[in-house]
Amino acid sequence: MPQPVDRSKSLEQLDGRRWPDPPRDAISMVKAVYELRRRAVGTLEPHEHARLIGQDVGLPWLLPLAVEILRTTAPGQAAGGCYDDDLLYSVVARRPEVWADDPDSARELKGAVEILTDLSRYVKEEVDSFLASLPKGV
Repeated sequence: MPQPVDRSKSLEQLDGRRWPDPPRDAISMVKAVYELRRRAVGTLEPHEHARLIGQDVGLPWLLPLAVEILRTTAPGQAAGGCYDDDLLYSVVARRPEVWADDPDSARELKGAVEILTDLSRYVKEEVDSFLASLPKGV
């Protein structure tokens, strides 16, 4: 079972690796990822989680936090509120092996997505693929 994430630390601190500065001619996405790795994970907004997770950066620490966000906001979406499709898409689109390494988060995410009702077709397809990829018992 994964350990709780110290939200006061950056991904660089959590994984113990400092990336060099991005190349001078790097695109804005690359520059943003480098910058976000240096910020405390507890200060990241959902769209910033989505950006990092979508690039497979910091998954051991960010996926549990993202699942927590999704689980917390799912009941509001089911009741007619707004839901962060970008974060949901980035999370459910991870490879099945990622979820095999963190079955607790997979189980929590499954519970969250099962109550969502108004998803775009593209997000729904990814959610369905995520659910189909889960091992029995999750």
